[in-house]
Amino acid sequence: MDVTATFAAQRYAAARPATEADPTVAAATGAAQSFAETLAGAEETAKSAMTGGADPTALVRALSEARFAVETAVTVRDKVVEAYQEILRMPV
Repeated sequence: MDVTATFAAQRYAAARPATEADPTVAAATGAAQSFAETLAGAEETAKSAMTGGADPTALVRALSEARFAVETAVTVRDKVVEAYQEILRMPV
């Protein structure tokens, strides 16, 4: 048997099927879901604090977590835009 045929067969067997989810996309989806859950939790805590159902410490903690999540999302967005602009500046 030819060495290249063996190598090709091994690579074909190790290849991820086209229908399988991409792990990088799954991680991004999980991050977006976590971001949305953080904001929703902060909103619920704020509503509860307004009606007297949550203590001020929980409110401050929830708002701090939401602020950190938003700052992180903005930083990631800025880096993506910066990378895109760098790609546009590349000579073709």
